[in-house]
Amino acid sequence: LQPRDAVIGEGASQTVEEKVKTILDDISEKLPEEYNMSDITSKTAERSPYILVCFQECERMNTLLYEIRRSLKELDLGLKGELAISSEMEQLQTALFFDNVPDTWTKLAYPSTYSLAQWYNDVLLRCRELDSWTQDLALPSVVWLAGLFNPQSFLTAVMQSLARKNEWPLDKMHLTVDVTKKFKEEFNQPAREGAYVYGLYMEGARWDTQGGNITEARLKELTPIMPVMFVRAIPNDRQETRNIYECPVYKTKFRGATYVWTFSLKTKERPAKWVLAGVALLLSV
Repeated sequence: LQPRDAVIGEGASQTVEEKVKTILDDISEKLPEEYNMSDITSKTAERSPYILVCFQECERMNTLLYEIRRSLKELDLGLKGELAISSEMEQLQTALFFDNVPDTWTKLAYPSTYSLAQWYNDVLLRCRELDSWTQDLALPSVVWLAGLFNPQSFLTAVMQSLARKNEWPLDKMHLTVDVTKKFKEEFNQPAREGAYVYGLYMEGARWDTQGGNITEARLKELTPIMPVMFVRAIPNDRQETRNIYECPVYKTKFRGATYVWTFSLKTKERPAKWVLAGVALLLSV
């Protein structure tokens, strides 16, 4: 391994510290304020499943924003010579230099395959989504499922709200998914029951929007984006089992521990074909 200074090369004008300071300042400048939970929770007395998901997401984001702010402030003082550089600060400096997400941030965030620049941009987009949700706490017309720390809790909230509304037992229900023919911009109000979600990609196959079923992937289209999906809950006895592929949903292409849920998607071909092709839905690519 070469020393870090050697990586930059002889003729480089920036030292490691200067480059890190530039990145550090850039992140700090764009870092949103934490959510004022007492303000947000006092906006409504209602505590519906969706509103509770919104509160939990804000709390999770606050923990992450606090740690980013704290660690950057500490490293900034270290670079100025006002604090002794600890091993944690050194690790943070190395991560910033090589465009990697620092471990201490990843632990408080969510599975991601992004470089630091992409990852931070993603954090800012998630904040923007939460900003609009916390304005009036009304469910967004279309929910960016991938933008949630805990998409499972949102999908569970869909089931809970329908269970309450129709007085169905929660353990005798399951989620059902209808893939629409539209994209996010074409929706201006939320679903009457259930929720519209977007931000999913298919790997190993593609969705035939006109036919309304899974079909063979096109060459060089590795992870085509899915149209908006309408997620709702129905009692188990109304479940369709014929011509259905039980498609797993994962947070990243690493799959495994990033498993979220299983969506039943329509297929004209035998489901075994898609099982062999390893077809899955991903929340980020």
